[in-house]
Amino acid sequence: MKIVNREVNQQAAQQLVESGISPLMAHLYAARGIESAAQLEPNLSGLIPPDRLTHNTQMAKLLADAIAVNKTFLVVGDYDADGATATAVAVRGLRSMGAQVGFLVPNRFEYGYGLTPEIVQLAIDQSPDNPPDILITVDNGIASVEGVAAANTRGLQVLVTDHHLPGDTTPDATCIINPNQRGCDFPSKNLAGVGVMFYCLLALRAELRTRGLFVNKQEPNLAELLDLVALGTVADLVKLDHNNRILVEQGLRRIRDGKAGFGIIALLKLAGRDYQKTSAQDLGFYVGPRLNAAGRLDDMSLGIACLLTDTEEIAKKLAQQLHELNHARRDIEADMTDTAQIALDDLQVDAQYSISLFQPEWHQGVIGILASRIKERYHRPVIAFANATDNAILKGSGRSISGLHLRDALDLLSKRMPDLIIKFGGHAIAAGLTIKADDFVRFKQGFEAVCQYLLSPADLQAVMLVDGGLNTSDMTLQTAIALDAQVWGQGFASPAFCDEFEVVNQRVVGEKHLKLKLKKDAVLVDAIYFGHSEFLPEVAQVVYELKTNQYNGVQSVQLLVRYVS
Repeated sequence: MKIVNREVNQQAAQQLVESGISPLMAHLYAARGIESAAQLEPNLSGLIPPDRLTHNTQMAKLLADAIAVNKTFLVVGDYDADGATATAVAVRGLRSMGAQVGFLVPNRFEYGYGLTPEIVQLAIDQSPDNPPDILITVDNGIASVEGVAAANTRGLQVLVTDHHLPGDTTPDATCIINPNQRGCDFPSKNLAGVGVMFYCLLALRAELRTRGLFVNKQEPNLAELLDLVALGTVADLVKLDHNNRILVEQGLRRIRDGKAGFGIIALLKLAGRDYQKTSAQDLGFYVGPRLNAAGRLDDMSLGIACLLTDTEEIAKKLAQQLHELNHARRDIEADMTDTAQIALDDLQVDAQYSISLFQPEWHQGVIGILASRIKERYHRPVIAFANATDNAILKGSGRSISGLHLRDALDLLSKRMPDLIIKFGGHAIAAGLTIKADDFVRFKQGFEAVCQYLLSPADLQAVMLVDGGLNTSDMTLQTAIALDAQVWGQGFASPAFCDEFEVVNQRVVGEKHLKLKLKKDAVLVDAIYFGHSEFLPEVAQVVYELKTNQYNGVQSVQLLVRYVS
């Protein structure tokens, strides 16, 4: 592991100090590309206007026209937290504006990802006497060429809202909004699927306002959906640029004020989190995984129902089911990780540029987490495969390192070996794909060749970015609280510091964690090193985060150790 200090624009840091920001926070912000205090303003008025999203005004007119003549809508969602929150936002938002709308999130193991011809048929079969007039995709659809064609043939209109990268062919939908589609000049390419749907609703409300529909009735307050937008944005690991930080900050404020939906509050409580102190990290590490567990092991309809319910008692019951599914997911994940490690012990991973793994007993819904775990351990692009329902087919889920755009790598492999990948899609850091079971070895070899072509040996060395050392005068509860209050996440990383400490005391707790007492410049501070039980040397270089710790009703400062060299 190579520890590297983040580059800091000193001029920007000084300007931030002059605007009234503390030197420490100015340093941290400048290291993350902030150049002015205006970039930190969390007000909704700072959002990029919805009409900047290509085709959004057209989408709003189509929706308004359909609502006016009582056409029925069916939202076709995805099975992860972004897809679930996007579905809930679509259903709540459209209903608040008078639409007749239901939702469909097919079982991933039977129907796969995106709007397929089979899902179109399922949408019709659910209500054969009164099929939906319009299908709205959320967090999917940009790659659903065959599915949209099937819907068009059956007389169903398709409106696509998505944020994934398009393939070579764009589906023949009536309208598509996607900041990443060709020709879209929306300034932020980082909206999550739930963010795109929220922008769709903003444009629709503006269109209905123009048509005078709110003259005699109160118009919907779309800010009531921001808790869902914040959850989906954080859970989907999209970059927290200024626009996304506004959405997340406003959603967090609603949660802390007790104005979130019953489902999110129930999930926070089951995770042992105080909703009045909710952070972005709480959404990413505690709520998101419990919601995702439904899509990984069961049916995401359970998660969406939890997000949509207006009854506290029902929310508690549904959240408990999600909580139990998450425990089951953890057990499955642990077994799969152990199996993967045994296989990797027999390989010379250091000599490889990639890792491709498959075991027949692996659970299809958990291979993405497994790939992430292996990627973090070995700092290599990882694709983990599991059997599909048809054992002749393998479903793969990949996670990548910063030097390799995973979807582009799969695209290159597909061009080199056109008969290898049945289908694929995704982002720079995560992607999914389907291959024939008999082609696993070919894929492994082909993917390794592509990674060797696209990566350099330097890319394979893990780098941990830090924010330098932290003065002992800043190792205070006040500073920790201030840091906790900020929106940190993907592309706007939580601060990590690196200092040399004397290890005054250390003991193992919970069989696998180190509880530490560290000293720097005669100042003692508590620390915890999760997942590490080997004792540290008397003097150690420690990478850590400054956190608050609650114990017996007393709040104190604690260092969360991330790495020791």
